[in-house]
Parts: sequence; structure tokens; C-alpha cells
Amino acid sequence: MEQEERKLLAWHETLELHELVAFQSVGLMKLKMSIKKIPDPELKEIYRKSIYELEGNLKALLKFYPSAQGYQARDDEENLREDAGFFAGDLLALSKALVRNLSVAITETATPALRKTLTSQLYGAIHGHERIFNYMHKHGYYPAYDLGRLLGHDIEMAQKALKMGF
Repeated sequence: MEQEERKLLAWHETLELHELVAFQSVGLMKLKMSIKKIPDPELKEIYRKSIYELEGNLKALLKFYPSAQGYQARDDEENLREDAGFFAGDLLALSKALVRNLSVAITETATPALRKTLTSQLYGAIHGHERIFNYMHKHGYYPAYDLGRLLGHDIEMAQKALKMGF
């Protein structure tokens, strides 16, 4: 297939796009909520630059959503119902990162006692991820089995993050 013929993103690209937009939207919101609490001017400037970079990233990535597998244009853009979705998403991102980091750490571990400890923590992190995913799915914050709604939630979260002042 010629590059010019590709009208849709591949399935795996669509899912990676979802992960990147969801993660960066939550991160952008956290930076915008935190910047006012930063007393050090140099660190505050680093935050400001990070905010602008994440905003640019999100704007660039959102342009790909119409080409995403399962994308459905939304006329009835529902607002995020409450901040619980934001906090749950933040916890989900943390739990995913923890599972990944522990998994990598285990592959670098030579000491049996440390490997055993990290493995135990990995199982705990997996169960923690399951808890927060189940909560989000139950409350409609993560419609994992409806790609159109999932991508719609991404767009809503990204737009909310982009509109936030700081």
C-alpha cells in the first residue's frame, strides 16, 4: 500500500495514540494545577515550558483522531461529569507505569531476595491496576470495549486540559 493511500491509522497506532493523549492530558492538568504552588522562579519556568510542550503535543496528536480506527465524530460532546474521572485516570497512569517499571527492574535484578521483593510488588501493582481499571470502567470513565467512546473521552480530556488556565 502506498503511503498516500493510507486513510486510517492502523489499530495498534490508534491504541498508542489513545495512550499518549490520555497520559499527556492528565499530566498537563497536573502541571497547570501545580504551577501556582511553585515558589522557585527557575522551576516555575521549567513547568511553564513543559506546559507549552504538552499543549503542542496534544494539539498535534488530536489532528490524527479523525484517521483513527473506530473514531466517531461527536455532536453531543458530553462534559467530563466530575473530577473523579481525572483522579482515576491519574491513578491508572501511575499504576501502569509502576507495572512497567517493576517488570523492567526484575529483568535487571541479579539478587534473589530483591527479585522476590520486586516480584511481590509487581503482583500488588497488577492488582492495583485491576482495581482502578474496574472502578473506571464501572463509572464510564474508561469505556475499554467501545473504541469510539474511548477516543471521544480522550478528546474531551485533552480539550479540557488545553482550556485550563495556569
